[in-house]
Amino acid sequence: MIEMEKIIKQFLSEVNQKNQNEPEFMQAVTEVAETVIPYIVSQDIYYGQNILLRMVEPERVVSFRVAWIDDNEEIQVNRGYRIEMNSAIGPYKGGLRFHPSVNLSILKFLAFEQVFKNALTTLPMGGGKGGSDFDPKGKSDTEVMRFCQSFMTELFRHIGPNKDIPAGDIGVGGREIGYLFGQYKRLKNEFSGVLTGKGVSWGGSLIRPEATGYGVVYFIDEMLKASNQDLKGKSVVISGSGNVAQYATEKCIHMGAKVLTLSDSSGYIYDNDGINEEKLQYIMELKNVKRERISAYVKKYPKAEFYANKNPWSVKCDIAIPCATQNELKVNDAKVLIKNGCKTVGEGANMPCTSDAVNLFIENEVLYAPGKASNAGGVAVSGLEMAQNSLKYTWSREVVDGKLKEIMSDIHSSCLKYGSSKGHQVNYVKGANIAGFVKVADAMLAQGVV
Repeated sequence: MIEMEKIIKQFLSEVNQKNQNEPEFMQAVTEVAETVIPYIVSQDIYYGQNILLRMVEPERVVSFRVAWIDDNEEIQVNRGYRIEMNSAIGPYKGGLRFHPSVNLSILKFLAFEQVFKNALTTLPMGGGKGGSDFDPKGKSDTEVMRFCQSFMTELFRHIGPNKDIPAGDIGVGGREIGYLFGQYKRLKNEFSGVLTGKGVSWGGSLIRPEATGYGVVYFIDEMLKASNQDLKGKSVVISGSGNVAQYATEKCIHMGAKVLTLSDSSGYIYDNDGINEEKLQYIMELKNVKRERISAYVKKYPKAEFYANKNPWSVKCDIAIPCATQNELKVNDAKVLIKNGCKTVGEGANMPCTSDAVNLFIENEVLYAPGKASNAGGVAVSGLEMAQNSLKYTWSREVVDGKLKEIMSDIHSSCLKYGSSKGHQVNYVKGANIAGFVKVADAMLAQGVV
């Protein structure tokens, strides 16, 4: 045991020396190392090959200037990135994030997580991530278009349908994907599946907007079924009110659960009667069309309450689904959730729970699903969009939803295979990390030292 701790510590020290001042990236690497290194040591095929050390080093990091002109004819300058992390099992695949918080550490953590997430889907996709510190909030459509065109004018030389296929993420929705795709098409003079998340009328897939939110609920349902429980009748607390939170809410409603909260950066709403389909449609209009704060909900539904500058984790619930951003759910929030009887946590965002919070959930035998497993639905349907683009064909909503549900079930089975141990609750963190590692590691071994 002491020897194993020494090996893990030595590995993390070596990685940290090369990645100083990158806390989010080191947090993601630490979580994987603590569960995967003991497995590596026990397997002769992997031990001594420095596989994990090769995995944590991106194959390529691209950083570039994005200059654009705002509506006041002022020249603005942002920084763009693309992290091409690992292509052992397929072309790089991962979203673009436009948000002021974007930096190298956050994108490397997301790209590293994406490698494992994509491997878990069983689809042939490597891992990547990109974005910019540009903030689309408060910008006109014309300003967003100018920025996207400038961003793609540099990015286009690094991506392609068989090389690197970006998608959307925080700050990059249908509008941004449209502008990015239009500029790529203009520069390359070709219509190809270089981006996913496209509009259905020009190469997109049905269910793609819903996929991450639907997928996390499908995964939670699989966890509950594996422990002889049912989603129906459970009370659910959800953070965020963007794409993932909206469709996680919708699927919870469809499956008979009661959603009590949604939130944004201004605070959270609590509706004791539950958010039904009519109320959800109002939230979608509020956030997607009017682009207003979630607090406006209580004006329409005065029985609900709004709590300014707070998160929803103090609300009593059976299930918590954090869908906002990384490290939003901290150890004190986890303590409150556990005290209030929360038995299941499924991550809709990427790494929304801090390491201390995750450890507390596992210690208290809370069914905890890490994002690389539970929110893989989005990239899974992105992979299905790529397949449809290759076939020059569009599957029906029912077909795509069926494939999504099957993929989430398969991911759950992989987690069970590597995360189960006699007399203990399933450790989904361990299961997801080892299952993803094995697929990527086997491909890397087969391809030599490259």
